[in-house]
Amino acid sequence: MDLEEVRRRMVDGRLYACNSPELFAEQARCRELLDAYNRLPFGSAEKRDELLAQMVAEVGEGCMIEPPFRANWGGANLHLGSRVYANMGLTLVDDAAIYIGDDVMIGPNVTICTGTHPVSPRLRAMQAQYNKPVRICAGAWIGAGCVLLPGVTVGEGSVVGAGSVVTRDVPAGVVAVGNPCRVLRAIGERDDRTYDHGKAVEGLWFDE
Repeated sequence: MDLEEVRRRMVDGRLYACNSPELFAEQARCRELLDAYNRLPFGSAEKRDELLAQMVAEVGEGCMIEPPFRANWGGANLHLGSRVYANMGLTLVDDAAIYIGDDVMIGPNVTICTGTHPVSPRLRAMQAQYNKPVRICAGAWIGAGCVLLPGVTVGEGSVVGAGSVVTRDVPAGVVAVGNPCRVLRAIGERDDRTYDHGKAVEGLWFDE
């Protein structure tokens, strides 16, 4: 199977052999930029922004991914909106596209997977893999230690509680938790007025 056919299969969900030397060579080039990103001193914001723009497929304004950042394709298939913040320890299995919308917040030690393998041991022994893109829509918050599995979408404005394993789509405007992740409740007007189990929202700096 030639390299162009492998690339097509990587994006359309068909099986392909993931142990191609040509693929490894491409990954190595991507990972060099990622390694440089992770080595930058904390105060090197301008250089970090420059490297991030080179690493990822697209990036909006005001994005920050805290090192250490790990991605097996160096973020090459990552699409970022504006004002995305990811805390330390973000891990991407970015063999296919990962779309992250505006104003998304990602807690520490989150894993987002697009690549997976067949159940059959015979096929796995042949290094067979297939990929499904992942989407996190605008304004969502992914809590610390979450795992998002291939093909899932997290809807606009939703919160995924810490430690959850997202195996299916999360609708917009909800709090979802657990393993497997399930909807706990809708986000409503009360959430604009209270926080931290009922404390009143008052005296906010942006009200002054």
